[in-house]
Amino acid sequence: MSFPAIMVLLVVITGLIWLVDKLVFARIRSADGKEPAVVEYARSFFPIILAVLVIRSFVAEPFRIPSGSMLPTLHVGDFILVNKFSYGLRLPVLNTKFFDSGSPERGDVIVFRFPEEPSIDYIKRVVGLPGDRIGYFNKKLYINRKPVDLEVASAVSVIDEQLEPQMQVYEEKLTDTTHLIAIDPASGSAEGEMIVPEGHYFVLGDNRDRSNDSRRWGTVPEANLVGKAFVIWMSWDWEKGGIIWSRLGRSIN
Repeated sequence: MSFPAIMVLLVVITGLIWLVDKLVFARIRSADGKEPAVVEYARSFFPIILAVLVIRSFVAEPFRIPSGSMLPTLHVGDFILVNKFSYGLRLPVLNTKFFDSGSPERGDVIVFRFPEEPSIDYIKRVVGLPGDRIGYFNKKLYINRKPVDLEVASAVSVIDEQLEPQMQVYEEKLTDTTHLIAIDPASGSAEGEMIVPEGHYFVLGDNRDRSNDSRRWGTVPEANLVGKAFVIWMSWDWEKGGIIWSRLGRSIN
């Protein structure tokens, strides 16, 4: 059972216990009758569980970065927050959209349910919008048959202990802003070209040769969107066992 399903179930159970006791049993208990422990717990935990469910479903949801597919933007051990309002509000568990508040833009870092296994959440960068012709050849991204601008990153920005020594870091410009990507010049990569279907998005990992993305399994349906990643709220070095303070509070671009 998924976490949202568990939270919904707990809200229903605690809410029903509290409501039934208030409407039925509380009236027939004597004035000095002690409230049963199960009712006391339900009354205490119901508002807390409900608040967590509402915030997690409609405001922001935390995620942990488990792999290096988004290096150098996101590190293994980063804990991020995802804006659940960016692309519309959805009912928990059912994932049915009931309020439309926008669509992904090129360059957004998004969390989505993996199309081949929806129980797994993925995080990638949107490079292709519906109707775009996306190509990837010789380590270079093409949008509508135009190559995306790449520049070698400055020495200061490429210092990254989690990147393999042979990786080359570039500044890629998809929109008015730039972001860093990593490329392994000695590694092969999936190549090809496709037109993004309506209601779908083409996504890539910033660690281009270490990412399982749209080049291999296709596009992300709009129905699979979870939200837009916007900040790193915690970062933990699993090898050294400590907080990486310099990454806390970083916005995700």
